Amino acid sequence: MIESSGRVTCDITISADGYAAGLDQTEERPFGDDGGDGSGAGLHSWMFDTPDENRTEIDRLNTAGAFIMGRNMFGPVRGAWDRPWNGWWGGDPPFHAPVFVLTHHAREPQRMDGGTTYHFVTDGIASALAQACAAAGDGDVTVLGGATTVNQYLAAGLIGELRLHIAPLTLGAGTRLFEGVPPLRLEQVTSRAASRVTHVTYRVLP
Repeated sequence: MIESSGRVTCDITISADGYAAGLDQTEERPFGDDGGDGSGAGLHSWMFDTPDENRTEIDRLNTAGAFIMGRNMFGPVRGAWDRPWNGWWGGDPPFHAPVFVLTHHAREPQRMDGGTTYHFVTDGIASALAQACAAAGDGDVTVLGGATTVNQYLAAGLIGELRLHIAPLTLGAGTRLFEGVPPLRLEQVTSRAASRVTHVTYRVLP
């Protein structure tokens, strides 16, 4: 059993039809056909173009005591770690806390500036969550994504609060939130509409 003093949350941006990334993802276009240039400017324009309007939600993104992400969110390197790669966020990532990266290929922890350390977990989602909960102490653990990783945690019943940032566009195809997830019972906690996004927080009920 995984013990946590804080909440296990998820924070993810999706299109109105539920996609967290479009088709044809590449290193140059990590979000693929996302309604913009593939850099995230489509789905995530609320963060880049209207940050003042969404300051509360942006500031909340990186307040957890530990984070979990999938290998695909961490970067484009596939298979063995055959080249240096320390994430998309440069030498001082915004997390300032331990980040547990799900992967099939072992790698030593990578310490970054500002308090972020990447830990590479090869033995599954439950192990990553147990390690993140231990690292977070009384703080929250946030599952950042991508959607495939979030879906695994939702299907396993391991997320307690779901924070969706819904962009007013459709993608039609790509990596979809809730794909392969059994039906969920959700209780709406908050909602707020802005010009380029609607922020909705749900509690995931047993």
